[in-house]
Amino acid sequence: MPASDATTESEAKARTEPKAVRVLLVDDHAMVRQALAERLEREPGIAVVGSAADGDEALELAREVEPDLISMDIDMPGRLCFEVARALLDDRPDIRIVFVSAFFHDAYIEDALRVRAHGYVTKGQSLSQIVHALKEVAAGRTYFSDDVRDRLVIDSAGVRLGNSSTTRLGTLTQREREVLRYLARGLSKKDIAAMMNLSVKTIENHTANLMMKLKIHDRVELARFAIREGLAEA
Repeated sequence: MPASDATTESEAKARTEPKAVRVLLVDDHAMVRQALAERLEREPGIAVVGSAADGDEALELAREVEPDLISMDIDMPGRLCFEVARALLDDRPDIRIVFVSAFFHDAYIEDALRVRAHGYVTKGQSLSQIVHALKEVAAGRTYFSDDVRDRLVIDSAGVRLGNSSTTRLGTLTQREREVLRYLARGLSKKDIAAMMNLSVKTIENHTANLMMKLKIHDRVELARFAIREGLAEA
């Protein structure tokens, strides 16, 4: 076969073959990232293009490798995963995000839905089940673990938490919830401002609003409230 014919045939094949879904893995445990990457690499149509240990690294790497799908742990050090997800989607609204976590409190599920996550998988599932979830989302569908889906209402209006919070937590804005999470971690207002790219004055205003809405006037009690409501781990 002439070289020109071979080139034409390979180009035609490349045009007809579906493009691999580019996946970025975000988890602070290297062994988890490695195991998931090795398993995903065996799946046709999926290419793992990078892995990150925290949210800041994920933001930087995502701009470099331009993933189609991101698997992201919820409980990581540094910037909150939901804040990271919102920043990623501001840059690329077409990115699909699946949260993978050992925790599935209503507060986590609600925050995942607020940032338009395409999936939420619990780490109690097997590696094969997590891979299946990512493949479902890669194919344009959504996937929620059974123990998460049991708490959801999925209808023509979309996906929402079935028992929307009527507690004091439900009065907080997304920003206030994020500030509360950081306060529960013991971060100073200056550190929170740097983490969220906001001024210290803005963080002080959010903190004042938190105390007023929650009727709590002590940082220790704020942290305890966050833990009770599933916004932070003890």
